[in-house]
Amino acid sequence: MKRRSFLLGSAALAAVGAYALYRGQGIDAASLSGRPQLKFPTLMDTSISGRFKLKAMAGKTDFGGGRSGVTAGFNQSHLGPVVKMRPGTVQASVENQLEMPVSSHWHGLVVPGEFDGGPHQAIASGDSWQPELPINQAPCTAWYHTHIHGATATGVYAGLAGGIIVSDGRDDERGLPSTYGEDDLFLILQDKRFSADGQMIYSRDMMSQMHGFTGDTVLVNGQVGSVAIVPKSVVRLRLLNGSNARIFRLSFDDGQPMHLVATDGGYLPEPKPIDQLQLSPGERAEVLVDFSNSEAAMLVSAPDPNAGMGGMMGRMQNAISGLGLPFEVVAFAIDDRLDKRINKVPAKLGGDVPNLRNSAFVQERRLSLDMGMGGGMMGSAMAINGRAFEEKTINLRANLGTVEKWTVSASMLAHPFHIHGVSFQVLSENGNASRPENQGWKDTVLVNQEVELLVRFDQLAADSAPFMYHCHILEHEDAGMMGQFVVG
Repeated sequence: MKRRSFLLGSAALAAVGAYALYRGQGIDAASLSGRPQLKFPTLMDTSISGRFKLKAMAGKTDFGGGRSGVTAGFNQSHLGPVVKMRPGTVQASVENQLEMPVSSHWHGLVVPGEFDGGPHQAIASGDSWQPELPINQAPCTAWYHTHIHGATATGVYAGLAGGIIVSDGRDDERGLPSTYGEDDLFLILQDKRFSADGQMIYSRDMMSQMHGFTGDTVLVNGQVGSVAIVPKSVVRLRLLNGSNARIFRLSFDDGQPMHLVATDGGYLPEPKPIDQLQLSPGERAEVLVDFSNSEAAMLVSAPDPNAGMGGMMGRMQNAISGLGLPFEVVAFAIDDRLDKRINKVPAKLGGDVPNLRNSAFVQERRLSLDMGMGGGMMGSAMAINGRAFEEKTINLRANLGTVEKWTVSASMLAHPFHIHGVSFQVLSENGNASRPENQGWKDTVLVNQEVELLVRFDQLAADSAPFMYHCHILEHEDAGMMGQFVVG
């Protein structure tokens, strides 16, 4: 590992509060001494073999800082490996060793409906599933997670999720960091809630159902209070929001810019300097950060925009989570002894993002993400266009090779909206141009009032294996804020 110990020591962080609230005091290397070093998921590279195997299993996990819990994961007790894929056919095998059904939805892979891994491809306890994934898309950061209707929130919260890297092997030509775990870092951002004695808990109380479950502790790659050790050079961060409901608004404590190089569906034509990155559940982004003039840095987040007066009923979750202030996400310590492979941000990336605005779209659709009380005082009614999800109902039908315009609206809260099996472009947000993180190809977008999308249908999905579209606040999805469509 090229002397990556950094002298941090092996002791766990003695006292990380629920969240380490950030108050602008800055950070230095000395203040990070004694914190554990951030570990990265095991890389499962299929470039040569063209195959990989996942096993859903139960376990117990020590998250650090005196926190632990009964969990589930793929190939381990919590979360799963990062699977690296090249274009071509990739043979997957997903085995279920749990006592409940699971699935493995390939979130961000544009594959046919029969291989999508949604609710219609449930894997019973003791069974396995062997899909052949036809990878024919641009390089990107994606992920996989269980997607059993009514149990997605609890499954992902327990740890049934992992990362995907689609690569064409040309990042060195692009001048991008590409050494996994050194200057190319996969960061899974989540939040969990813990009891007074440090045990992980999950609640289906009314507020958690209405707003989505939010925790009191930030975890990165399933670890609390860890420090990422990076070279004194340009580093790529592959950021995935794997939370049930929390929206992160990320920035660096010292104000240094990030350079956005990729959104959900792949590279932009050129890097875009940004000061803040908003990432809602299900979204991914790749940014470059130049640490050449740093000794230490802190990635922080502003409060969830669904919190406080911006959210329904003043989002009483604030009182539970204590997140009215900006909070720490992950610290970085710079080790000058590590290889400095990339010393500048490239000027061009070559991302192929044709302007779909010039496309002739064949149909316009309007979708409303609806919330309402139901099921008594402890339940909620979630729907799209007034209709909750029904497994046997096909809500929409689209034609292969076409582009449609979808106008998606939401009230009361901001909702991350995900469409399976497609790529789309964000035409506008509330009548304005899309934010930088919503440019390029997307599959998930935060709907805060209204967005216009141009959706491209490139994969088939039959009635027996339709694609889903849904809110990616997982409690909303489980409660019915989901529909399904076929492509023929």
